[in-house]
Amino acid sequence: MVVSVSAVLLLGVTVLFFVRKSSLKPVHAIICALLGFYLSTTSMAPSIRDAGTSFAGVVNGIHF
Repeated sequence: MVVSVSAVLLLGVTVLFFVRKSSLKPVHAIICALLGFYLSTTSMAPSIRDAGTSFAGVVNGIHF
């Protein structure tokens, strides 16, 4: 759950940044959010979640 919340916050801040910099129109952000909601109900959802968890593990393993 912690990975999910932090990933949602990170993606939300990124979308907000792109909307503010006019690189991403608000309509496009809404369409991307709707795509995410629709993807979460498909059979691809577990694969996407596993990929996100794996990526978070790789990033967590990097030490500077």
